[in-house]
Amino acid sequence: MAGQKEKTAGEKPANRSIDSKAMKTLLTLIAAVLVFIGPTYAVYAFVRVLNLDYAVSMVTGIVLFIIGLLLIWFLVRKKAITE
Repeated sequence: MAGQKEKTAGEKPANRSIDSKAMKTLLTLIAAVLVFIGPTYAVYAFVRVLNLDYAVSMVTGIVLFIIGLLLIWFLVRKKAITE
């Protein structure tokens, strides 16, 4: 067929990873955990349980928070979640 592109055996659809409801839900839950638990409970666990330095645990919490925000931004841009 002239207008259709034939798929080869190893070819995957471009947006397959975000298309399913399960993947959207999983990424949204991961983003929520990173944003809310990352800077609070993770910092506490790093200081109390792992005996890390307070400054290192705070920087790690901030990094987890930023990763969560970037994941939310990505999901909004791909229209997986709405604003």
